[in-house]
Amino acid sequence: MKLTKAQTRAMSEVNKLVALERRLTDDERSFVLENYHPGATSNNAEIGAFFTPSDLARDFSVEVCGGNTVVDLCAGIGALAYACEYQAKDFVCVESNAEYVRVGRKVMPDARWIHADVFSDWWKDLAKFDFAISNPPYGHVRADGFQGRYTGGEAEYKVIEQASRVAKWGVFLLPQLSAPFMLSGVQCFQDSVSAKCQKFMDQTGIELGSNSGLDTSRYADEWQGVTMTCEIVICDFEAEEEDAPTGSRVAHPVARVQPINQMDLFALTV
Repeated sequence: MKLTKAQTRAMSEVNKLVALERRLTDDERSFVLENYHPGATSNNAEIGAFFTPSDLARDFSVEVCGGNTVVDLCAGIGALAYACEYQAKDFVCVESNAEYVRVGRKVMPDARWIHADVFSDWWKDLAKFDFAISNPPYGHVRADGFQGRYTGGEAEYKVIEQASRVAKWGVFLLPQLSAPFMLSGVQCFQDSVSAKCQKFMDQTGIELGSNSGLDTSRYADEWQGVTMTCEIVICDFEAEEEDAPTGSRVAHPVARVQPINQMDLFALTV
């Protein structure tokens, strides 16, 4: 996509910082996160990749506690990992885009960056992580290496099933209609399970739980190039609630009264 003059100037400064051989300061790392525009190097809408706004990432980090090791799947340049940096001792970031990995290594220099398809076998020689976190690609995007029980087309569900193989707990940022509840932008919590969400839970046995009450709608206009309504979803992959590091509430499937087109939750901006 074509950047504005202001975005182009900011990207120029970002590239200068990323090119530095020294470690970046915290202010410089924040500047990179705030001003790196994925549309400068790729069609982020086509690949379903939208970088997490910084304030939303900080809210997200509240749900990542009680563990020592965290893996960020589809890490981008590390926005979620940066927000969760002090929630764990060890971080691994997995990202298939080489440009994002290059930038991410400056944002999260102490993390181990793995340049790989999230659905490849990068994880097989690693111990199980305490947490998997992700703002995954959304919708029907390519996931050629995926092998799992889920047979639907939504990439976000495929990433969650992959996370269940590598971590005890998961925290994910999903489009609102991919979650089994509505919390953001509504007057009160609503159980709300779409057919595709029900299919995922039925096929995988993975329950998607709600967070501790975080309304993400205040950040809907802070995404780059899109307006988006999301939910923070929690998964206990070991189904051991007594040992759960965060208190999650499982949203029970109910029939939707009025179907909504998911594209209504996404408004591309130019």
